[in-house]
Amino acid sequence: MSLANQFAVYTAWRTLLSNDIAQFQAWLGQNELSDGQIDLRLSQLQDRLREDRLIVAFVAEFSRGKSELINAIFFADYGDRMLPSSAGRTTMCPTELLYDAGKPPAVELLPIQTRASHSGISEYKRFPEEWTVLPLDVDSPEGMQDALRHVSQTIRVTPEEAGRLGFEVGQASDLYRVGEDGMVEVPRWRHALINFPHPLLKQGLVILDTPGLNAIGAEPELTLSMLPNAHAVLFILAADTGVTQSDLTIWKEHICTGASARRGRMVVLNKIDGQWDELKTEAEIDAEISRQVQSCAGILDLSVNQVFPVSAQKGLVAKINNDAVLLERSRLAELESALSGELIPAKREIVCDSAESEFGDVSRRIRGLLDSRMGGLCEQLTELTELRGKNKGVVEYMMGKVRAEKEEFESGLQRYYAVRSVFSTLTNNLFGHLGLDRLRQLTGETRELMLEASFSKSLSGAMRTFFVQAREAFSLSGHEINEILTMMEAVYKKFAVEHGLKLGSPTTFSLLRYEKELDRLEAWCDSHLNTMVTLLTHDKKNITQTFFEEVAIQVRRAFERANKDAEVWLRAIMAPMETQVREHQIQLKRRLESIKRIHQATDTLEDRIAELESVEKVLTQQLAMLDDFELRIRDLLSPAQMEELRAA
Repeated sequence: MSLANQFAVYTAWRTLLSNDIAQFQAWLGQNELSDGQIDLRLSQLQDRLREDRLIVAFVAEFSRGKSELINAIFFADYGDRMLPSSAGRTTMCPTELLYDAGKPPAVELLPIQTRASHSGISEYKRFPEEWTVLPLDVDSPEGMQDALRHVSQTIRVTPEEAGRLGFEVGQASDLYRVGEDGMVEVPRWRHALINFPHPLLKQGLVILDTPGLNAIGAEPELTLSMLPNAHAVLFILAADTGVTQSDLTIWKEHICTGASARRGRMVVLNKIDGQWDELKTEAEIDAEISRQVQSCAGILDLSVNQVFPVSAQKGLVAKINNDAVLLERSRLAELESALSGELIPAKREIVCDSAESEFGDVSRRIRGLLDSRMGGLCEQLTELTELRGKNKGVVEYMMGKVRAEKEEFESGLQRYYAVRSVFSTLTNNLFGHLGLDRLRQLTGETRELMLEASFSKSLSGAMRTFFVQAREAFSLSGHEINEILTMMEAVYKKFAVEHGLKLGSPTTFSLLRYEKELDRLEAWCDSHLNTMVTLLTHDKKNITQTFFEEVAIQVRRAFERANKDAEVWLRAIMAPMETQVREHQIQLKRRLESIKRIHQATDTLEDRIAELESVEKVLTQQLAMLDDFELRIRDLLSPAQMEELRAA
C-alpha cells in the first residue's frame, strides 16, 4: 500500500475517532452528565483531531533532487510536477505545503528583509500583511507552475546587506560570492507557504521543503522548532556525489544531533538511475548501488537499512505513465513503505495517547458519578423496602439514622474545605516557580547580564545561568507537584474509607518532557551560540539578539505548554473529589427527604419505591451506554483497528 493510501486510512481512522468522541459528548449533554470542564476537554480533543497535522520534512543540499522526490512521493497522481524541479537550485527558501480551508489557494511569501528584525517565522505568521500573496489557480497547471516558481527567485544586495541578513559571504560556502558588479545574489524570500487543496494536504499532511546548509544555518527556527517537530525527516543525498562535507555538516548539526537512531529520520540516496549503464549487467549495477549505500551508511554511522537508494525522477515518470516495471526499478515503493511504516504508526501513537488520556479520564469520572448515583439509589431502595409494614416509630428511627449520617458527613466536609485551602496554597507555590512571571524576570536578568558582559566568558556564563535557573524552576515545580499528589492520594483514601466515595487513584503528572526540551535547547545553544569560535568572531549584540529571539522564545513556549498542562492536571485531580462530594451530599439529602415525606404521609411508600425503581432503570441504561462508548472508542484506539481499515 502506497504512502498516500496509508495516509488515507489513517485519516479515515482519525475521522471515526472524532465522530465517536462527538457522539459521546452529545450523549453526556442529553443526559445531563456533563459539566463545563468535561465539555471543554472533549471539545478541545475534537479540535486537536480536526487540526491534526502530519509533518514530513525534506532536507538536502541543492541539486540532490529533493523537489523531484516530493513530487514523486506525494503528487504523482496530480499528473505533473507540482514543485519546480530542474538542474540547479529550485528551492531558495524553506517552503511549507499545506491546506487551510479558511484561506483561498495561494502562495504566501515572506520577504528576506524581515530577517533584519530578528523575529522568527512563527511570529510573522501572525501578521498576514507582512507577506506577499500570489493567487494559485488550481485549474491551470501553467498558472500554478508560474506561481510556484517564485520560491526560486533571488535578488542582488550589497555584501554588507547580505551579512546583515545572515548570509556568510565568501566564508562557509561559495554560494554567496561578490559578483563583478560588487553585489551578492541571495534568496528573495525568507519563507514560503503554499496553500493548495490537494487531497493529501486536505487530510492534514504538511510538507516542509528546506534549502541547503547556508539557508538552514541562517534560520535557527528551522533547527530549533520546525525540524524537531517534524514527524519524519528525509535527508536526501545524490548517488553521484555521495556524502559531501556540507551533507555531513547538515546531518551532524541539524538532523541527527547525537540521536541518529531517532524514529522517523531516514536517508535517501537519490539519482541511482545514473548507475543504469547499458554496458553493465543488473547484478553489477545492484552491486555498485549497494557499495554506495554501505559507504553512506558508514560515514553517517547508520545501519544500511536506514539508507534507501531511489530514482525520484524515474519513479515520478513511472507513476504518471503507470509503468510498473520502471517503478520497481526506481525502488520508490521501498522508500514509501518504510516511510509509512515509520510515519503513520508514530503519529497514530501520539494521537492515541492524547485521546486515551482525555477520554479515559472523562469516562472514569462519568462512571464514578453514575456508580455513586446507583449506590445512593440502591441504599434508598433498601431503606424504603425495609419500611414496608413497619410502624411510625421505625420510620422515625430510620429518619434519625439518615439525619445523623448526613450531619456526620457535613462535619467531615470541614476536612474537605481544609484540603481545598492547602491545595490552593500548593497551587500558588507551583505557579510561583512554573509561571511566566518568573520566566520574564529570569529573561530580563539574563538580557542585562549579556548586554553588560565585557568578556566572552561573561556572555557564556549568562547563557548557562539562564538554563540552570530555568531547569531549577522545573525542579522546584516538580517538588510541588509531588506534594500535591501525595496529599490528594491520602485524601482520596480517607474519603473512600470514611464515606464510601469511589475515587480510585489521582491522575499523575510529570514535567520530564519539558525538562528534556530544555536539554535540547541548551545543547543547540552550546553548539551554535555558546562556542568559543562564535563568541570570539561574532558581535556580542548579534549573539544576544539571536539568543533571545530564537532560543529564549522556545524556552518560553515550553513554559507556556507546561503551564497549560499543569492547569489541566490540577483541575483533573480535584474534579473527581468535588463531583463525588457534591453527589454524596445530594444523595443524603434525597434519602432524608424521602423518609420525611413518608413519615408525614405526604407520599406513599409504594409510590416512592416505584419512582426510585424507574430511576434505577435509567441509570442502568446510562451505564450500559457508557460501556458501549468505552468499548467503541477503545476498539478504535487498539492497533487492530488500523489493520481492519487497511483490509477494507
